[in-house]
Amino acid sequence: MLHSSPSVIPTLPRVMRVAAVMLPLCWSAFGWSATLPADLKWESNDTDPVYADPQAKRGGTFRDFMSSFPLTLRKYGPDSNGSFAGYVRETNLPLLATHPVTGNPIPMLANQWAFGADHKTLYFRLNPKARWSDGQPVTADDWLFTLNMMRSKEINDPWYNNYYSTQISEVTKFDDHTLAITSGTEKSREDLLESLPFSPEPSHAIKLTANWVKEYNWKVLPVTGAYQIGELKKGKSVTFNRVKDWWGDGERYFQHRFNPDRIEIKVLRDQNIAWQHFLRGDLDTFPLVMPNWWHDKSKTAEFEKGYIERLWFYNQTPQSPMGLYLNTADPLLKDLNVRLGIQYALALDKMIATLLRGDYQRLNSYGSGQGAFTNTDIKARPFDPKIARDYFAKAGFTKTGPDGILQNDRGQPLSLSITYTTAEHAQRLTLLREEAKKAGLNLELNLMDASAGFKSMLEKKHQSAWMAWSSGRYPAYWEHFHKVNANKPQTNNIMNLDDDAISALVEQYDKAFDFGKKAELSRQIQQRLYELASFVPAYQVPYTRAGAWRWIKLPKIPATPQSDLLYWPLDGANSGYSFGGLLWIDEELKAETKAAIKQGKTFPPVTLIDTRYQKP
Repeated sequence: MLHSSPSVIPTLPRVMRVAAVMLPLCWSAFGWSATLPADLKWESNDTDPVYADPQAKRGGTFRDFMSSFPLTLRKYGPDSNGSFAGYVRETNLPLLATHPVTGNPIPMLANQWAFGADHKTLYFRLNPKARWSDGQPVTADDWLFTLNMMRSKEINDPWYNNYYSTQISEVTKFDDHTLAITSGTEKSREDLLESLPFSPEPSHAIKLTANWVKEYNWKVLPVTGAYQIGELKKGKSVTFNRVKDWWGDGERYFQHRFNPDRIEIKVLRDQNIAWQHFLRGDLDTFPLVMPNWWHDKSKTAEFEKGYIERLWFYNQTPQSPMGLYLNTADPLLKDLNVRLGIQYALALDKMIATLLRGDYQRLNSYGSGQGAFTNTDIKARPFDPKIARDYFAKAGFTKTGPDGILQNDRGQPLSLSITYTTAEHAQRLTLLREEAKKAGLNLELNLMDASAGFKSMLEKKHQSAWMAWSSGRYPAYWEHFHKVNANKPQTNNIMNLDDDAISALVEQYDKAFDFGKKAELSRQIQQRLYELASFVPAYQVPYTRAGAWRWIKLPKIPATPQSDLLYWPLDGANSGYSFGGLLWIDEELKAETKAAIKQGKTFPPVTLIDTRYQKP
């Protein structure tokens, strides 16, 4: 989805005077450029509905958990793309975000924007109130610096190097609070809004050196958002503190949001242990998307006595490509026939119908819920052991061993190792393993710690990976499918796709101006991926579910159609939509609940199912 420059980026002057030249000039990432166009039509948005609750209360500590301690606090470079990155990235705001109900652009760091006549440039006026958490003003210099940083070899991050060298061609400063970002190609207005208003890095707090990756591994940097990392307990927890006198408190779309004073994220490596912490009241919320947690494990006294409440909320979020990613560089998986056989050897529909209670839906292609960008003509290949065996036979696996597993003429058994990082998925994969034997395929299940497992995938040490990427408003393909990212460590092409056809389509997709053409190319990319058979689509979940102690409150409309989490304490804007930060802690209810537990008092049990955004 997610350069060559000097090791130290010089400080850019904030005011530049040129004697004898009286024309207004501006400084860009590459030198002097034209004046600010006089005919720009500046836009803003202070009329869309607010979705936070005016009754929200400020204060308290929100307590959450993660399954492993982060390998770094950096947002870029080696090991920076783990699950904790979702927290770190949300501490910085982009220029604009998308309203999660209307779909319109809304202000973040910029409060006005304008489209250039070249179909490549977006102009921004920064909110003069915007400050870094150390009190320094947010200025156009931060975007100039960020462009150079993202192109720099010092960050050791090929994806950002490429994106900010090809997709972003220039950042231009007109004054401290006016800048422009120019795309590498002409794009539609929708695409420009999606790709250009990126988050800045604090130019005053970062020094790029040859040892930057190591030096900044655990460095806490100033942020523009409401929360900054506070206390780190290595291997145990990470705490975020709310920025004192945060500049955004009075802004329309930030009011009544980001309410807790602290966010404490504990490391609890086993989900069952985390569950016990939750039932004791040591965690405030717990995800209940997995069917056995919603249907079975939540049948406890804490729920039945009304201390903990359940909420099932249907949303309209883009669906992540959850499934099995096959490493096509692996000697066995280089053979298309083997990959096609695996497609038919996995009883995913049975897994959904039985273990998942029919709550989930079969995913047919690489993600869904992205409108015309999703190829709805593609249907996932069904479980069919006979067809699977036919493909395996074409790959030379024609003999049956004493254990029922197919072998080739060299006596090599047909075996596939699956790396996964969620212990709760073991039962699902075990079902697939037992059913795959009917097709003569052996599955070896390899459970790893979340951080270590994801690192293994990025370094291409897996044979196959059971996982999902986060999904945005529109698909991103270059990092996952382009051949330039194949057979390289620390890239997201974990299938090691080295295919000229799909690479060419991805290049066209990234350069397409017409939005309809871009959607058509997206469908073609998904079709080519289907033909390559390197991704086995598993399931999609058109809702989110969670349990929360009754003192954790949400608005009357508890979430937005773009909320993929109910109790996300940060913004969400870096994934496109500004949907999070709606919860608050009712300390009076907390005291009342704890007193009731001691006294044996109960409350009516609460299970809410909100279908207002459910798609037919």
